[in-house]
Amino acid sequence: MKQFIDFIPLLLFFIVFKLDPRTVEFAGQSIELGGIFSATGVLIASSVVVYGTLFAVQKRLEKGQWLTLAACLLFGGMTLAFHSETFLKWKAPVVNWLFALGFAGSHWIGDKLLIQRMMGHAISLPAPVWRNLNLAWIAFFLIAGSANLFVAFTFQSIWVDFKVFGSLGMTLLFLVGQGIYLSRHLHDEQPANGPTDSKD
Repeated sequence: MKQFIDFIPLLLFFIVFKLDPRTVEFAGQSIELGGIFSATGVLIASSVVVYGTLFAVQKRLEKGQWLTLAACLLFGGMTLAFHSETFLKWKAPVVNWLFALGFAGSHWIGDKLLIQRMMGHAISLPAPVWRNLNLAWIAFFLIAGSANLFVAFTFQSIWVDFKVFGSLGMTLLFLVGQGIYLSRHLHDEQPANGPTDSKD
């Protein structure tokens, strides 16, 4: 479920982007809705609300959620400040590549791979399976980032659609593939004090 929380602001962004330009009155203020810039404002505001609510309930945010929020504020803010959608087009590629870097770095930093830190409390797997799973996440984020960048600057008429539904589709397909892969290896489960506690 956590993987899809990030898509709430994106869905709101998409809805506002698709609106025909209009002016609405809210709290005595005139607000323009429709198009990339008002959608970016909604993306920023909804991200603050979603992650702010999560922080209030959980008393914490995961590192990935902090990264997503920071990227939204940075790239969204620059899009509005410079009135250029180019900055927002770089958000998804940069965030995905930073996630890939985090998963890759865990092969050398720390005593456990990042995917094992995320899922190790729920399942126990042999070290080679954790390694393959971590490599798969690296590949996924590299491909997702590259795909977002390619579409954003090559097919500009559909980049918003791809940013929302393309990313969601890729995530769903990857999670299904991960589930199939895990189902084949759960019978290899090792004791908690066995080789699953080490990357070697």
